[in-house]
Amino acid sequence: MSTPQRRHQPLHQSPADDLRGSGTVTDRLIEANARYAAEFNDPGMDARPVLKVAVVACMDARIDLHEVLGLELGDCHTIRNAGGVVTDDTIRSLTISQRALGTRAVVLIHHTGCGMLSLTENFRHELELEVGQRPSWAVEAFPDLDQDVRQSMERVRTSPFLLHTEDVRGFVFDVKTGLLREIDPEIAPEP
Repeated sequence: MSTPQRRHQPLHQSPADDLRGSGTVTDRLIEANARYAAEFNDPGMDARPVLKVAVVACMDARIDLHEVLGLELGDCHTIRNAGGVVTDDTIRSLTISQRALGTRAVVLIHHTGCGMLSLTENFRHELELEVGQRPSWAVEAFPDLDQDVRQSMERVRTSPFLLHTEDVRGFVFDVKTGLLREIDPEIAPEP
């Protein structure tokens, strides 16, 4: 499956170019959208993913999921958040993806060098001290990538809201090599 080539000009050529230019970043995004829309042709697609798969991944800007997985527009649902962890909101999105839009498989992707490896739940306490209100959400930080992928797989597999939990696989993406490493859902026993 080939990935379509970009037809539009990139927003920037280098980090130094980001500092030049007029307007805010949002202004530049809107300008880029106008260029995109000028050449846009409605692909006539349905909202149902062709491959019937939902991918849950970290929001890290270094990961182009379509490129990493060889996907094309319309192939999958993409759910991204900090760490790619399975939260209540992720389960909400997966439930809608499965029950209303026909997905059957779930792919979970964490990655090396993730910022969630260096955070702790103390982040919530620091926010509370700063703004005077404790966040209602958990940080979902983790010290072990593999174990958090296992936990995320387990959360999907045991959710009563999901219809299809038999095809759930988890991976760690290496940001230096571009390779995915599959995580065994079972924890290996200590020798």
